[in-house]
Amino acid sequence: MSYRVNQSGESRSFPSSHPFLEAGTEGPSIVYVGDAAGTAFSDAGDAVLDAPFIAIELGTECLGQHTGEDSGKEGSKVVGFARFRLGEAEPSNLIELVCQPATDPQAIALARAAFEAAGFRVAVCGDFPGRIVDRLVRPYYNAALRRLDEKLTTAEDLDKTLRFGLGYPEGPIALLNRTGLSHHCQVSMALYQALGDVAYMPARRAQVAHRRAAEGE
Repeated sequence: MSYRVNQSGESRSFPSSHPFLEAGTEGPSIVYVGDAAGTAFSDAGDAVLDAPFIAIELGTECLGQHTGEDSGKEGSKVVGFARFRLGEAEPSNLIELVCQPATDPQAIALARAAFEAAGFRVAVCGDFPGRIVDRLVRPYYNAALRRLDEKLTTAEDLDKTLRFGLGYPEGPIALLNRTGLSHHCQVSMALYQALGDVAYMPARRAQVAHRRAAEGE
């Protein structure tokens, strides 16, 4: 499925060149990329609605923020997407494809095919803040950070326990320190504000790191 890419601002999914972007030079479908993707879609108005599919890059927000909602009947040829990326690490090969309750199945299939043709693995999910991965991992990271605050053990031994006890390739504390505690705080706080679940409230250490980053320390 051919498509054209509309680049609007910086993209967390594509911070550098990628074959998926390079292939998107022309075609009836449109992929909006960047932190202003939703605004670019809204500004286009009805002119783009005949496209076989439209894909909008999302942050933590819902797709419905850009397309509107209609008591559970919402849906069109518009999907959302995000390439999972932890902090400042390189983006993963996973695309989370977001659909609404009545999204056109053909549009979902075409969007999936476009991403898979570029070598991505695609998971389809409903329209919820944070999608799948962040909803699962942010409470886990917060719990690990809180155990440090409680002095359950050291960061080294906490990571060691999860690596050798559960077979994780990297412990959560080392992973967050490597990819950015401040970014974890931002994502986790956005989910807490959207969902009201205390499991997403950023742990103290993440909040401190975010404040220090904001102050330029």
